[in-house]
Amino acid sequence: MRFQTSTILIVNDVQSYINELVASLPLHDTRVIQNEEDGKNDFLMPHARMAIKEAYIAVNRTKYIILGGDVFQVEAQNSLLKIFEEPPKNIIFLLVTKSKNGLLPTIFSRMPHQYLKTKQPIKQCELDIRNLDLKQVYGFLKQNQRVTKQEAKEIIEALLYKVEKSDIRLNTKQLDSFSTALKLCHLNSRPINILTTLLLNLLQKR
Repeated sequence: MRFQTSTILIVNDVQSYINELVASLPLHDTRVIQNEEDGKNDFLMPHARMAIKEAYIAVNRTKYIILGGDVFQVEAQNSLLKIFEEPPKNIIFLLVTKSKNGLLPTIFSRMPHQYLKTKQPIKQCELDIRNLDLKQVYGFLKQNQRVTKQEAKEIIEALLYKVEKSDIRLNTKQLDSFSTALKLCHLNSRPINILTTLLLNLLQKR
């Protein structure tokens, strides 16, 4: 892969795509800046500062700075605006994320983007939603107590899909709980707590 200018790359899986990028770009002229804490894929102010510092390290060849994150903190994006608009010589930024919706319009307008997402099969949910009870919920939560944020998001989407396919009517509060759960997956809430709250809400469907 070769890039002539800084580019936003919208992908299914941020880490997998970054691995592909690193393998395809010159090893000594490529830097990756992302959250390295386990289970956390948000790009924060410290990462933005690192990116700016790295960009101002002078080079004679093209240097690729890969910025990766499922979620880009607003403050971090604002701090990158100027350097995106006027990058130092020989610097190309590659911003890898899962959705343009999490990017500020001012960021999105400064760089071309490539939409590289492919349709993914919906994860199957083994829960019997129509006959859901506390025993099922307890077993399911115990089995999934160490899921990551991304895995929790896939479980939530699978639950919603199964509810729709099962023609189960949910009240407004229960429907809202799905939206809230997906938003919490992008924050600092523990995935198991998100799933627990959602499933307890579903138990009240009758």
